[in-house]
Amino acid sequence: MIDQVRGWIDASARVVVLSGAGISTDSGIPDFRGPQGVWTKDPLAEKLSNIHYYLADPEVRRRAWKSRIASPAWDAKPNAGHLAIVELERRGKLHALITQNIDELHQRAGNSPDRVIEVHGSMRRFMCWGCGMRGPMEEALERVRSGEEDPACRDCGGILKSDTISFGQALVPEVIDRALQAAAEADFFLAVGTSLQVYPVAGAVEIARRAGARVVIVNAEPTPFDAIADAVLDGSISEVLPAITSGRESASRFRH
Repeated sequence: MIDQVRGWIDASARVVVLSGAGISTDSGIPDFRGPQGVWTKDPLAEKLSNIHYYLADPEVRRRAWKSRIASPAWDAKPNAGHLAIVELERRGKLHALITQNIDELHQRAGNSPDRVIEVHGSMRRFMCWGCGMRGPMEEALERVRSGEEDPACRDCGGILKSDTISFGQALVPEVIDRALQAAAEADFFLAVGTSLQVYPVAGAVEIARRAGARVVIVNAEPTPFDAIADAVLDGSISEVLPAITSGRESASRFRH
């Protein structure tokens, strides 16, 4: 199956990748819903990602700032899965990279920022809920380290948060439109490390399929779209992606 998928990629001109938290777990960043996921191990942590709790409760914000400082993502490095997608771009195959991740590891691995569509924003920026002012997250974190448990916007006094899409917060229509349009233009669609449960982004799989693209899913757990995929691979992403993008053998297993 690895050889077959590699052949499909070789024959493709417009590969679109959709990546989720699973691609970053080998970089030391836990996912959310998996067996060792952040929310699985600590259901209360989900409150920190809910915009309604965040805006209403200063204690939730204080916990969120502590969590941001302690995030393993700050020291994380791109892994072989990220580098395999860079290889697709180097070969001229990558049409677009849609990511649900906020860690910017794709850009740090070497993917061109103009090919990366960040549907959930970036943890490396902060934004003000009041006036919309944005800046590097490190500036806000330094204020927390200096004793401000819940730093306010210096321009308007508003609530600061990471420049990411929280639960209950509206997605940016232009970003979603760009992502779904890219899916419609794919001749090969690769979903990696995502549960494919969050819409509208999960709908990109169906859009690509209807447009005639081959669909391959690489994920540790089953997804709702496994039945319509041309192949589903459940081995280590850090092994599977290099194997299908650059021809190295992989010991990954596959379901069909």
